[in-house]
Amino acid sequence: MWSVDLRSGTLEDREELLYELLDRAPVDPAAAETVRAVVRDYQDHHRSLYTRALNRADAFVDASLREPLLAALADTRYNCQAWAAMGCAAGGFTEAVPTLLDLLDDRDWNIREQAVRALGRLGDASVVPALAPLLRDPQEHPRQYAADALADIGGPEALEALWHELEHRRFPRIGYIASNLARFTPAVLPRLAEAATSADPNVRYWAAVALGSTGDSFAAPILERLMATDHAATVFDGRVDVAAKKALRTLRRIQAAVAARASGSADSAAG
Repeated sequence: MWSVDLRSGTLEDREELLYELLDRAPVDPAAAETVRAVVRDYQDHHRSLYTRALNRADAFVDASLREPLLAALADTRYNCQAWAAMGCAAGGFTEAVPTLLDLLDDRDWNIREQAVRALGRLGDASVVPALAPLLRDPQEHPRQYAADALADIGGPEALEALWHELEHRRFPRIGYIASNLARFTPAVLPRLAEAATSADPNVRYWAAVALGSTGDSFAAPILERLMATDHAATVFDGRVDVAAKKALRTLRRIQAAVAARASGSADSAAG
């Protein structure tokens, strides 16, 4: 049974103890409750402990932390809103959505990033119209986070937002769009097959990348055709046939990994 006070001693010692508690939290209810106390009484604890704890929120967050995490999410003085967003996402606290939407305009890039990620993880389809414009951000990282979040949410509106960026490419390199479109398999496969015949070699290039990332056998003959016949160049000097060749390798790696996992599961069940 843990009996510790994370409010006393040197900060270094408290951080070391916190890490030990976090390691034990998934299997030790007392350790998990001690960590939860840091989040529950967050204003009594050093920010370093709070942030380090919530970096591993999945290890201990439960329903008892709903109110303190929602409070910290709006607490600009404590200045740990990014980590509170992580905690709300881990807890599945959908009440956080309105505040997270407000944080999309925050001046702190880390807060914006974690708000986007939390919205994706919470999976509320109503936020898609707020996330879709981030795909036009001048910086690539926000575009990547938005694309990931949209794919996490899923659904037809999220798919349309991503598809629009494939067809109306605003930036030369949109690998983050292609990889996330692949997550809409199998529904997206016919659309990717059609995109692979587009008059625009840039669309064909990214369609090939997406098809490879699906890991679906449906994509193999399309990629083989592009690899053999499509030598067109893109705006960034890529080539469709080269993209198709790499995508085919990716597809086969995914299929091999899936087969290995299935074999391992079958062996475990037999054992």
